[in-house]
Amino acid sequence: MAAKMTFKRYELKYRINRAQRDALLKAIEGHLALDKFGHTTIRNLYYDTDTWRLVRRSIEKPWYKEKLRVRSYGQATDTSPVFVELKKKFEKVVYKRRLALPCQAAMEGLKPENILPAGPTDRQIGREIEAFKHFYGPTLAPAMYLSYEREAFYPIDGVDFRMTIDENLLWRMEDIDLRAPGGGQFIIPPDELILELKTPGGIPLWMVKFLSENQIYKTSFSKYGTAYRQWMAGQTTTGGRMYA
Repeated sequence: MAAKMTFKRYELKYRINRAQRDALLKAIEGHLALDKFGHTTIRNLYYDTDTWRLVRRSIEKPWYKEKLRVRSYGQATDTSPVFVELKKKFEKVVYKRRLALPCQAAMEGLKPENILPAGPTDRQIGREIEAFKHFYGPTLAPAMYLSYEREAFYPIDGVDFRMTIDENLLWRMEDIDLRAPGGGQFIIPPDELILELKTPGGIPLWMVKFLSENQIYKTSFSKYGTAYRQWMAGQTTTGGRMYA
């Protein structure tokens, strides 16, 4: 059965090293705790057109941008749940709508000629995804596989504030399937990590103090955009998507 979720928040990103991560894990004691899933491997399929319309626009840093991806936690099977996510960013605020479906149903439903299945409570999200598909046209398809290992932390001090740390960021443009074995090329050096702070408002003062004392500064970073630039720098032909 399909299930829906909606998020609205600011997402602040930082590139850190492992020593800074170790210091951060001490600083969050009493404020944040590792969530129930612990250390997870997140796999994503990013959708794009044959001219890479979505990622090209994202790299331009417009006031509004959007993306469509399918996410699984670990290697998927035909029947395991995945999340079809429609993510929009408007003037630095992130809005994410997602629909949980079995993997095979999601992949079939996202094909241009098909309609994504949705239950009675999911029809609005389903309509938004179908409108997205129609707007970007029949070449919209899985363009890149991207995975990373994540630790996610939730608040225990009553503040609406979450934190994630991602490492081993990998991308590839073959076997673009959540059911395929993992692997790929590093997006950033393996000794670097991505810290992301997620909040509907401001950052807690204790976190501001930690970032300042450790000279950790906010950066603009897109996993998909950075991987796309790597691919572009290495390719020898021009034009649309390179197919395996």
